[in-house]
Amino acid sequence: VGLEMCIRDRQSTGSIRVLSIQSHVVHGYVGNKCAVYALQTLGLDVDPINTVQFSNHTGYPSWKGEKLSPKVLLDIFQGLTSNELLSHTHVLTGYSNDPETLLAITKIVKEIKEKNPNMQYFCDPVLGDEGKLYVPETMVSIYRSDVIPLADYLFPNLTELEFLTQKKIRTQDEALQAISHLQNQGPKNVILTSILFPENPGKLIILGSSTNPPKTFKITIDRLSGHFTGTGDLFAALTLGYCVQLKNDLAIACHFAVSVLYLSLIHISEPTRQAEISYA
Repeated sequence: VGLEMCIRDRQSTGSIRVLSIQSHVVHGYVGNKCAVYALQTLGLDVDPINTVQFSNHTGYPSWKGEKLSPKVLLDIFQGLTSNELLSHTHVLTGYSNDPETLLAITKIVKEIKEKNPNMQYFCDPVLGDEGKLYVPETMVSIYRSDVIPLADYLFPNLTELEFLTQKKIRTQDEALQAISHLQNQGPKNVILTSILFPENPGKLIILGSSTNPPKTFKITIDRLSGHFTGTGDLFAALTLGYCVQLKNDLAIACHFAVSVLYLSLIHISEPTRQAEISYA
C-alpha cells in the first residue's frame, strides 16, 4: 500500500523537481539528510547539492569533513546548466555559514528564476537561535539585501526574524508586524517557525501569513522537553512538499507539516504522550 501511494504521489507531482542546497552529515538527520527523504516521500524529485559533508552536525564537541567552496558549487550548477538539466520548479535552501557561498546560492537562484519565472524559492534563513547568531554577522545583511527579495517562502525562527527586521518582538502583534515587514521586502509567504510567550511558557506557537490570498494563521502545540536538531530543515521540506500537493495553500500545508513533525518528535522522545495541536 505504501509503495502504491508513493507511486500515485509521484504521478501527481511528476513535473515537480526541487533543487535542495543544504548541508549533509553522515550521522544524524539535518540539512539534506532529512530534507531529501521527506520530499521524496511526498512524491517529489529532488536534486541535492551538499554545501558541506561532515561526519556529524556541529552541535557535537567536534566534527570532521569539508565544505563545498563557492567555486565548486557554481561549477556543479554550470554542469547542470550545460547539460540542460535545469528544469527545477522549486529551490530549497538552508544552513550556510560562509558569505561567499550564500552569494553563490543567490546567483544560482537568480539564474533559475530567469529561466523559469514561475519557480518558487523556499528559504530557511538559518542565522541563529535563542537571541544569538551562529553564523558571521555579515550573513544577516546578505540575507536582507540579496536573499529575501528573491524568496517566495521564508521560514525564520524568532531570533532570525528579529535580526532580519531589526525589531524586538515580545507580543503576537509585534510578530505579525515583523512578518508583514518581510513580506514587503519580497516573500509573500512567511512562517515564524516558533515563538514562546512568557504568559504561556508551556505552549509553542507557529505564526504564518500569506498575501495571495491574504491570510494569517496560528498553530499552537505543547512544548516538548529535550533538544532536537534538524527540525527546521524537516519542517521547511515538509511545507514545500505539502504546498505542492495542496496547490500552495500555505495554512493547510503548514498544518500538515507541523502535525507530521510534532508526531515524529513525540514518537522519538515521549512515545506514550498524546499530541495536542490547535489551529486558528
